[in-house]
Amino acid sequence: MGLFERYLSVWVGIAILIGITLGSAVPGVFSSIAAIEYAHVNLVIAVLIWLMIYPMMVQIDFAAIKDVGKKPKGLALTLVINWLIKPFTMALLGWLFFKVFFAGWVDPQTANEYIAGMILLGVAPCTAMVFVWSQLTRGDANYTLVQVSINDVIMIFAFAPIAGLLLGVSDITVPWDTLLLSVVLYVLIPLVAGALTRKALENKGGNARLNRFLAVLKPWSILGLLATVVLLFGFQSETIISKPQAIVLIAIPLLIQTYGIFAIAYFAAKQMKLPHNVAAPACMIGTSNFFELAVAVAISLFGLHSGAALATVVGVLVEVPVMLSLVWFANRTRHWFA
Repeated sequence: MGLFERYLSVWVGIAILIGITLGSAVPGVFSSIAAIEYAHVNLVIAVLIWLMIYPMMVQIDFAAIKDVGKKPKGLALTLVINWLIKPFTMALLGWLFFKVFFAGWVDPQTANEYIAGMILLGVAPCTAMVFVWSQLTRGDANYTLVQVSINDVIMIFAFAPIAGLLLGVSDITVPWDTLLLSVVLYVLIPLVAGALTRKALENKGGNARLNRFLAVLKPWSILGLLATVVLLFGFQSETIISKPQAIVLIAIPLLIQTYGIFAIAYFAAKQMKLPHNVAAPACMIGTSNFFELAVAVAISLFGLHSGAALATVVGVLVEVPVMLSLVWFANRTRHWFA
């Protein structure tokens, strides 16, 4: 892992402090940025989200999909966890904590927004950081690529219906036009752009040129993430200063969800007798989130100042240290698998 990936939690924490400080010091600047939007999509945030997502999409090799039949059990585990279990357990935990356990500490409207943010995290399986988790657990890199590629194709068609279903079940009004626009803007278009870019680079210079291009993009991707965090916490500064416990309340169910999903997936992988280099990445994909997409959709659906946007950003803060702890656990239990 590079410097930025290894200490991503630190950089996110610093960005949070900068955002809160600037949001309190110069609120007018953040209000002006918040006003730059079209069709409920903030254009500044959209550019930053694209900076994050586009490099990830360039990494996806859809030619790898042809190998999908070689190890179907690992792919089946990933798909079941990602699309049949994880979104629904996230919605259940969100409802349980913010409608029952924390009901006395959070007003109903804010609780709904927190639940919505959690649901959006749960419906967005990991696309980029999973390559890092796979590498750290000595996973099968090509098979990880197949799993991510298949998930991205499914995401185009499944993200909006599942998110809409769960948001509706949670009694949250679903603006379908904005949700579908978000999927097109933040999944379909970057995916197509990434595929075309990859093909062009491979035709001109092969993997060497592709890797050089990705190396150039990498700092911009991290910059996009940190700038987004600064803006989001700047927009939320007043709420956070008045209610700092909000971060803790959101983090608790997210931690339970992450460790719980990993436990389910890891146990299933062991029962299925998967080799460790397939089992570990499969469980990491099912556990981690495509938080960039969740952040973008939360902003589009509920606004920059919403509790949903705050919940997705807390997901960024929680994910990296938690996933590193799971990498450690997976490496220590390698002997459990063939």
